[in-house]
Amino acid sequence: MVTCSALVRPSVEEAQGSPSKRLKGLAAPEEVTPEDRSQSLASCLQRPPLRRERYPRLRKQRIPRGPHPLFETPPSSEPSSDEESPVDGSSCTELAVIAPLRLDLRNFRDYGDDCYLYRRGIERDFLTAGCLSRQPQVKPESRCKLISWLIPVHKHFNLGFESLCLAINILDRFLFCTPVASDCFQLVGVTSLLIACKQIEVRPPRVKQLLALCCGAFSHEQLCNLECIILLKLNFRLDSPTLHYFLEHYTHMRLAHSESCKKDNVEALNARSFATGVAELSLADYAFNAYPPSLLAICCLGLGDKMLHNERPLDLHISGYSDLLIQDCSEKLQLLVSLNVDSLPRLLPAGLSEKCRTI
Repeated sequence: MVTCSALVRPSVEEAQGSPSKRLKGLAAPEEVTPEDRSQSLASCLQRPPLRRERYPRLRKQRIPRGPHPLFETPPSSEPSSDEESPVDGSSCTELAVIAPLRLDLRNFRDYGDDCYLYRRGIERDFLTAGCLSRQPQVKPESRCKLISWLIPVHKHFNLGFESLCLAINILDRFLFCTPVASDCFQLVGVTSLLIACKQIEVRPPRVKQLLALCCGAFSHEQLCNLECIILLKLNFRLDSPTLHYFLEHYTHMRLAHSESCKKDNVEALNARSFATGVAELSLADYAFNAYPPSLLAICCLGLGDKMLHNERPLDLHISGYSDLLIQDCSEKLQLLVSLNVDSLPRLLPAGLSEKCRTI
């Protein structure tokens, strides 16, 4: 069993003996007279001062947020005749996301099917159903509390949803093969998030920042040692197909097969945003570990179309699952949403959360 005390290495004094034993047999240092000190001070004063080269100070440039300037159109004072107004009250930010998404469709048409078949093939190797069956101290309630704490943590560092999905998959796979003590469970979650960020994010959070969120309950040495243990237990396999990947894949399929209409694109993006919020709720519920991420993703998108009353919903049969499995998972997701009516709008964008409250 992994405990916090086992993650701390013995001190140097414990490993090499007491200081009295190590200092025994050493020669005493030579005595320094006042004359020697005055001579050394005079030699230091005679040295010429060092000249330091001054370099121009480089100020940190602020990185603009939002879409890359390559995908933005230059601002104009008067709207041109080719521009169309947003449909159904859609904001300009939603339409700005469509341009880079269309560019991603080119890569999707070339490699999307091959990547999807590969990830569906290895999906069964990363399933985490029944991961708490071998845990004597970790219960589903404690897992729910930890993941409910990791969700705002990953938003605090502006991390992607893919990092959160991979971190929870790493956490569950480690729990499946290694017993963990209750006092070390939070450290396992933080370490799993750090490993996932190193795998996905360009700038992962620092160890000092993650430990500060734990109120100093753990040390830097404990986290680094646990990181090595997790990687060894998982055989460094961190390429698991996540729930975020299947949400993006099915959304790209929807955009690729739909007509070039802004209304359909806005509906697809709104359904994806709503499905992401429902998926975050399902990550904290241990009952949804029994479903593979591909099935959970298609059901979240289907529930988003149903709740938002989209005119052209996604065909759920593109996932290859039977109607019985899709209906079973969709009913549990709908029950989850009904039990979290107050917390779901906090996980959605501002415009979509207001629309969700009126449903």
